[in-house]
Amino acid sequence: MSKKIFYTPGPSGLYPGLEKHLQKALEEHIPSISHRSNHFRGIYQDTFETLKSLFNIPQGFAVLFTGSATEIWERIIMSCVEEHSFHLVNGSFSQKFHETAQQLRKNAHKIEVPMGEGFELNTLEVFYKSELIALTHNETSTGVSMPTEDIHRLKEMNPNKLLAVDMVSSAPYPQLDFNKIDMAFFSVQKGFGLPAGLGVWIVHERCLAKSEKLSNAGFITGTYHRLSTLWNFFEKFQTPETPNVLGIYLLQKVAADMLKKGIKQIRKETDEKAKMLYEFLEQEEGFDIFVKNPAHRSSTVIIANTGFQSSKLIQKLSEKGFEIGSGYGENKDRQIRIANFPGTSQAEMEKLLDAMKKLRGSI
Repeated sequence: MSKKIFYTPGPSGLYPGLEKHLQKALEEHIPSISHRSNHFRGIYQDTFETLKSLFNIPQGFAVLFTGSATEIWERIIMSCVEEHSFHLVNGSFSQKFHETAQQLRKNAHKIEVPMGEGFELNTLEVFYKSELIALTHNETSTGVSMPTEDIHRLKEMNPNKLLAVDMVSSAPYPQLDFNKIDMAFFSVQKGFGLPAGLGVWIVHERCLAKSEKLSNAGFITGTYHRLSTLWNFFEKFQTPETPNVLGIYLLQKVAADMLKKGIKQIRKETDEKAKMLYEFLEQEEGFDIFVKNPAHRSSTVIIANTGFQSSKLIQKLSEKGFEIGSGYGENKDRQIRIANFPGTSQAEMEKLLDAMKKLRGSI
């Protein structure tokens, strides 16, 4: 089979060097070790320390593991909301987080803007009874990103409310100040270039205190994955049940590779590749950048409207070994989505754009 390069927004292409780490894991029998063993505790601790360094996570935070980022929506609402949550909705995934809160019978308030638009803080009013503000740093469905300085200022404007940041399709790119948020979460099959099946929840002890308060008041905050249970096991570098041990092991190895390369260099390369993509889409006939405001354009998931049936281009690119994403939902055949994750090199991005330019004329 010919080699394919994946520019899909999740699952994405595998991070360079992952095959070496996977082979090492098999040699060390990592998939078979007990999650109650000292070996696993060492893996968990190494992963925690590596992520702390990569994200510059201060004291007071835990790193917890779930089956997916989607599960974390439920964990957050059950653990941290008694009655009222507030959601910034500007795409399908922020909308689903809001719907999760509704399904859990909370008063889930929201401010919603049209697809392809971001939020202006000077016009944003958070419902005063809200206990939690939920926002998405990078909307995978629309290619809209919220500037990190706006995220930090939102917390400063609402110091008594917990702030949850979905960075599923942007981690490890955003330079979040964890002193100005209460939790963030992601899944590993996007920016970290790992096989799917692992959610990562970076959560502060303020959230644990809220969860314990609710539990003591008689609220159901979860079962085996309630925040207090996850936290108690985290303190021993264990998990309540058998986790995705292989995924945790590989996450540590890839995060260590990123640290070695340097997070500043990763961000610099991401910005350079994003600039290349957006300039191409502005100049090439048949494409139109979906997010009009440059301040709200994602650097990790770039979306373009197409003046033709996008599935034709996607198919032709696939035949040449380039896999890109289709539009999301109702935009499936009117848009393309191109992931710009750390595992994709500048040379690979140049190859994709060259192929798009050549194939565009045949559609």
